[in-house]
Amino acid sequence: MKLLIQKIITYIKNNLYVRSVLTIIAAIITVLILILALDYLLPDETDSSQYSYDKSCNVAGIELRGEVYTYLPVDSEGYKLYGNEDTVTSEDILYYIGQAKYDDDIKAILIEVDSYGGSPVAAEEIANAIKNVQKPVVAFIREAGVSAAYYAITSADYIFATRNSDVGSIGITQSYLENSSFNQNEGYSFIQLSTGKFKDSGNPDKPTTEEDRELFMRDLNIIYQNFIETVSVNRNIPIERVRAIADGSTVLGAQAKELDLIDEVGGYADAQRYLEDVLGEDVDVCW
Repeated sequence: MKLLIQKIITYIKNNLYVRSVLTIIAAIITVLILILALDYLLPDETDSSQYSYDKSCNVAGIELRGEVYTYLPVDSEGYKLYGNEDTVTSEDILYYIGQAKYDDDIKAILIEVDSYGGSPVAAEEIANAIKNVQKPVVAFIREAGVSAAYYAITSADYIFATRNSDVGSIGITQSYLENSSFNQNEGYSFIQLSTGKFKDSGNPDKPTTEEDRELFMRDLNIIYQNFIETVSVNRNIPIERVRAIADGSTVLGAQAKELDLIDEVGGYADAQRYLEDVLGEDVDVCW
């Protein structure tokens, strides 16, 4: 047997055609193994099994609490850094919306809102994600759903707020404390080392020029107009009516209902009852 194997090996070594065929076969087998390995390791985006809530739940609860950002830095273990505890990120909200969207057992989404706002980009991302969910999305405002937080939920199918909830605040701010006069009185000098006329605009240690102010207001007015248009489209309110109340102020629940900023005065229990009527079954919310 050993002699036979040696003869076969010698034949293969001396036969170029056989060696070429075996090389091709080996390459094909290697590619097939790699394809099977990747298919096993990489998740299928359409596979709902990777998005799993408790099987007893039929509604996904999502918490939109604290100041809204697009993302937050975390420590080596994935926890929010000190000082960022009362915050929420759009990337987290979008992840939870994606879980609910692809979980066949989840029939609707319930968003608890308790936030005084944050990033307009984060708000836009959340609003767009809600709009693209082909399931009922209901939001209920607790203490506050204002500014970016209100922007984020305008695309929900139904919005609740209590009689004492703060709602609205359609406006944009980028105000800051300027330290230049204080620094000058203390004997500090601002040494400007930058290229580009407006590179240091917004630095609190530099005096704000009229050109700086005009630059900031240009962008703030654009975002303000985007906010107004978003409320008008998502809430189906004529844009001139939205513009008339877009002074940055908040209103309480009953007035928010009169202005069509919300759909109903109520809280968590009312939102649950509403979803039971929509779904035609008892509601069990997973948070």
